[in-house]
Parts: sequence; structure tokens; C-alpha cells
Amino acid sequence: MRLAGGELAYTRAGSGPVVLLIHGLGGTRRTWRALILGLAIRFTVIAPDLPGHGDSEPPAGDYSLGAHACAVRDLLIALDHSRASILGHSLGGGVALQFAYQFPERTDRLVLISSGGLGAEVTPMLRAATLPGAGTVVGGLSRLPVALTRPIIRALPVLAARSDARPLAEGLRGLSGLRRRTAFVRTAHTALDWRGQTVSASRQTNLLSDIPVLLAWGADDKTISPRHQQAFADAVPHAVTVEIAAAGHYLHETASTQLLPALIEFLSTTTAFRYSETRWRHLLTHQDIGRIDHAAGARADARTPRLDRPQNRTP
Repeated sequence: MRLAGGELAYTRAGSGPVVLLIHGLGGTRRTWRALILGLAIRFTVIAPDLPGHGDSEPPAGDYSLGAHACAVRDLLIALDHSRASILGHSLGGGVALQFAYQFPERTDRLVLISSGGLGAEVTPMLRAATLPGAGTVVGGLSRLPVALTRPIIRALPVLAARSDARPLAEGLRGLSGLRRRTAFVRTAHTALDWRGQTVSASRQTNLLSDIPVLLAWGADDKTISPRHQQAFADAVPHAVTVEIAAAGHYLHETASTQLLPALIEFLSTTTAFRYSETRWRHLLTHQDIGRIDHAAGARADARTPRLDRPQNRTP
């Protein structure tokens, strides 16, 4: 679709309440192919390629989380949808959080899958994307066939879960074009540096007090530590949590049969958030609770069993 900020490619399927799917760093809307048909039975599913990613044009401005949130807001308006449940994976989770912060009046629910923006620690592979010459290195690696990179990734379990080898190898191959590779590197610089993630939602968790939240992650995630997800769940105690024991970072691709029922149940049974400026003003000015304590999250993670079913954490 041609928008003021440029052409934005998207997939739309189904009918009913709107669910917007936001992919991760360097990804495309194809990452959702295992979930779209199942969700489309009950919902209108919209899955865009973020600006510069996939088949979408580069943005007129920057590649920040806020700019991406504005782009998907513009797409919703252009498609005549006033609000949606926002679902994001990895960096897309950071965009989803930013969307809820910038546009609470357009947010029904929030679903975060292996979400970024919840803590500094990330895999060295992502930190390396911010180093000088990263684009050249990624360009060289992207020319290797998936049949070669996939077994290499599987042989390095310290860097990535074995189950993530296929989506990682396919994602790397997709960065062979200059436009998508540029989007990958420039987007990485907006949220990461050589030490890890530089953007955090920790100060805004109190704003999620009234928004239904589902938090899902793989227990074997090596890209973003499961401790981040657990600490965030502790800071947002009404969140519904789903931990899939055998999954890594890309559980929506590799464990979709376990994840999909939890998504449908959450989207179907929770009451959509309704924005009140009076209430939002109160939350904005009372930020004394809901901060993320990563040490507490690590302690909770150590004593929490790995789940294959959603668990409602409401006290």
C-alpha cells in the first residue's frame, strides 16, 4: 500500500477483530506464515513488512522503534481500522510496546513473543551487527546457501538454539539484497550497541496496568535471555505467560502448534483495553511500581517450571 512515508507491503487474511503482527529485526511478514491461517479463522490478521524490510520501501525518516510504530499505525488507519491487538516478535515486541505507549487509544491487547526491549543482554551475534563493517560481513555471509549455514548454526548451540537454525539461516539468506541489509544494520543501531540492548521498557511497565498482556518465550532462547521475559512478567503481574520448553527464539515458527491455541484463547477471552485519558494521566504520574527487577526475574526463572500451556499470573 502506498502511504505518505512510502510503499508498505502487507498480508491480510480473515475477518473479525484486528490482530496486527510485527516481525523482528531483519525479518519479513513471512515469519508469521505458520500462524496466519489459524488466526484468520477468528480474526482479521494484518502482517506488514516494516519499512526497509521485505518488500516495503525504506522509510522517509529513521528506523527507530517509534518510527516503525508510526508506520504500522498509518497502515491501520489506511485500512480503515481504528484499533487492533498488537503482536510482536523480538524487535517487533519492542515496536509493539512502543505502539502501546504512543497509541494506547488504538491498542486492544499486547502479545510479546521473545520480546526485545526488556533487558540489555542479547546474543553476541546481534551485538556484532552494530560494529564497524557489519554490513559487509553480513553481506558475505548472506550469500552462503541455507544448506551450509543451517548446520553451522546447529553446531554452535551456545549462540543459538538448535531449533532456531532454519529460521536464522533463512533470515540471513534474506539479507543478500542491499536494501534489506541496510535496514537490518540501521535498525540494529537504533536499539543495540556492542554491549547489548540500549532501549528498555522498564520505566513504562506501569502504563500496561490495564492492557491485557500475553508474554510468550522459548525456554531454550539463546538470542534474548528468558530471564528478561520472566522479569517483565513479574513487573506486570496480570500478564498471561507461556513458556515452551523445547523452543528457542523463533517459537512462532518452530512451535506454532503449541503457541497458536494459547494465542487464540487469549485474544478470544480477554476484554479489549479501552483508553481513558484520566486513567492514563494517573498512570503517567504514578511510576512508583512496575519496574523490572532482572535479578528477581532470574530468581523466579530458577524456581518456575517450564510450561507448555499458558499460565495466568494474576494473583
